[in-house]
Amino acid sequence: MPDKNEALLTTEEALQQWRAAERTVAVARRGRLAAETAAAAADDAAEAALATAKAAREALTAMALAETSAAKTAAAAKAVTLATRADVADAETEAAMAEIEEVAAQDRYRAASKRAAERP
Repeated sequence: MPDKNEALLTTEEALQQWRAAERTVAVARRGRLAAETAAAAADDAAEAALATAKAAREALTAMALAETSAAKTAAAAKAVTLATRADVADAETEAAMAEIEEVAAQDRYRAASKRAAERP
């Protein structure tokens, strides 16, 4: 229903009101578009935050697995070191025993040679 004042408007006044209404609509549309863009950006940010949280959880899991693996590797390295040291000690003992046996064999040879030289 038309307002009584509308009937009294001049063409110029009506045109000014129309232009003002158009500007108001344009501003409202830009505001709505900005709000929609902001909402889409917020959705993207929320997705990114969830992806970051998931990646952080997976990184934490990977870190725990790496720590366990490193501990197992260190334990294996320690076992190998101990076994190798024992092998070195055994090898040194065997070498010393072989040297002792060599000296004893030399002594037996010299004694046998001496006895052979003393026989008529």
